[in-house]
Amino acid sequence: MEMAITVMNVATLQPKPLRAKSPYLLPNPRRVFNFKASSLHNPQVSSIGAPTLVGQFDPTIPIERAVTPPSSWYTDPSFYSLELDALFYRGWQAAGYTEQIKNPGEFFTCRLGNAEFVVCRDGDGKLQAFHNVCRHHASLLAYGSGRKSCFVCPYHGWTYGLDGSLLKATRITGIQNFNEHEFGLISVKVATWGPFVLLNMEQDVDSDTDIVEKEWLGSSSELLSNNGVDSSLSFVCRRDYMIECNWKVFCDNYLDGGYHVPYAHKGLASGLNLDHYSTTIYEKVSIQKCEGGSTERTNDYDRLGSKALYAFVYPNFMINRYGPWMDTNLVLPLGPRKCQVIFDYFIEPSLMDNKDFIERSLKDSERVQVYNQNMHGSYMVLNI
Repeated sequence: MEMAITVMNVATLQPKPLRAKSPYLLPNPRRVFNFKASSLHNPQVSSIGAPTLVGQFDPTIPIERAVTPPSSWYTDPSFYSLELDALFYRGWQAAGYTEQIKNPGEFFTCRLGNAEFVVCRDGDGKLQAFHNVCRHHASLLAYGSGRKSCFVCPYHGWTYGLDGSLLKATRITGIQNFNEHEFGLISVKVATWGPFVLLNMEQDVDSDTDIVEKEWLGSSSELLSNNGVDSSLSFVCRRDYMIECNWKVFCDNYLDGGYHVPYAHKGLASGLNLDHYSTTIYEKVSIQKCEGGSTERTNDYDRLGSKALYAFVYPNFMINRYGPWMDTNLVLPLGPRKCQVIFDYFIEPSLMDNKDFIERSLKDSERVQVYNQNMHGSYMVLNI
């Protein structure tokens, strides 16, 4: 059984200019991922600033002699700030799912680091995304999700169309040199892949579907599509958790799933054949696969099915596909020692009316997450 190890390529965290590269992956997406990049000369580096912490990285140390990153990589505020700029404000990031914006007028809001966004389908059916702030005094325009014909600022009533144009600026008559065409919402690149909506804060990127697929998933996209990660599933519900730990701790836990599950989640392990657990590394994706413990069931309740697939998509998105279920985990950093994890649950349409099946599946999933929250908190204490 292989163990996936979270590692950092600190070349991605050098001072500007920076590019959208993974802290876990090599900068060249055509190269094979090298797990040697998890080593430090000194694991006891103190809080001395992100550039100095980055400089301690040594990618030449073999994995057999490598050590885990020091606690400062998880707790130092300067390191967290650098991560936001180098990792989360660049490249394609998962933001939501396509069922949220199927019809004209539908929208949802989301957050990444300190940036707020609103994604919507305009009157012509075009997908749009903007910074979710009024151009006047930067008040938030929209909350949650739903359906609107326009966005109205709750502070001064400035009104914007779903295409981002400024439709109304209250009591602005007589103001000289004011051009309403210059005060529309600030757009953000938006694209979709399968059931997911993606955002990219960089303006000089191409949102063509094929290009986005290659940049976001690389050569793993076909495998994911062939294993049921698609738009055919129906949305069930959303759960979110506030966890007192650095965002990387949650990712670390996810990536070593085949290592800790036999001990931490015995109920889940009983439904998996862990002797056939495997991990495969792609350009920006780590995929863990495992067969179900048995294909013969004594009742109709089979959440795991005959096989399970767990995909970690750089830098903070997880896709779990098993049996008739799919759930996704989106890890949002809220500071050096806090993150929010959003779970979205999907199911094959034929089972949408099976309330008993859905309820038991959600309880099983939540039981695992409550345990993980407790473990993440303990890990955070040990790293201080």
